Amino acid sequence: MEAKMKYVTSKDGTKLAYDVTGSGPPLICITGASCFRNFPPILKVVKVLSKHFTVYNYDRRGRGDSSDTAPYSISKEVDDLEVLIDACGGKALLYGHSSGAVLALEAALRLDEKIDQVIVYDPPYVHTKSDRAKYQALAAEVMKQLSQKNNKRAMKTFLSGIGMPKFFVLFLPLFPGWREMHTLAPTLAYDIELTKDFPPLNRFKEIKIPTLVLVGSKSPESVRAVGEEIAKAIPAAAFEIIAGQDHLVNAKVLLPKFTRFFGTSKA
Repeated sequence: MEAKMKYVTSKDGTKLAYDVTGSGPPLICITGASCFRNFPPILKVVKVLSKHFTVYNYDRRGRGDSSDTAPYSISKEVDDLEVLIDACGGKALLYGHSSGAVLALEAALRLDEKIDQVIVYDPPYVHTKSDRAKYQALAAEVMKQLSQKNNKRAMKTFLSGIGMPKFFVLFLPLFPGWREMHTLAPTLAYDIELTKDFPPLNRFKEIKIPTLVLVGSKSPESVRAVGEEIAKAIPAAAFEIIAGQDHLVNAKVLLPKFTRFFGTSKA
């Protein structure tokens, strides 16, 4: 059954487009950089998770069918999540992937009364001073290209810089969804803002919500190390490395982790 697009309006007037599929506890999926709700890889994840959850799949501000309101702030993206949670009844589960994982953790800090549990995969904060310097250089180059309205080059530069396989970046123009991907390149500035520094571990000590931090065994070593640090900082957190998975994790591998942690297994 095809999902019907709906809208909610955030506190600053930004309209957020979302779809609802499946049945079960409400689960909001928060996507990472270069993604939007109708991107084929995202739809695959939603299809799998919808077998056990009522999945709320939304376009983050500035993407897809959502609008945007300047200036950007991380707090505004948390406001977006709050109105989505209210739309699904006032309580929800969260799943954040990549920069979406950062948003999920920020929401866990601020919206703890509205969130039951959180799963994050590969939160991509920088890990060392060397990592931060390299990321700052990458960010400067991406922002330069965006200022020149060279969205395609900016997107390719960003994805190459964060370690996406060369063949993946090379053949991006042939992928379904490439047109939408490069048109939302300006939102890379938002993802950079979310991930440009070390994880705020002292703040994460205040998270009271049960949290599962997942990383892929084939994800960058820095991402795995950061994930473990975050899990140690959050009092009610568990940590797991998923064998054989990289940053583009297979949803079918994720599903049993979700049903076990969220307590929705039908077995």
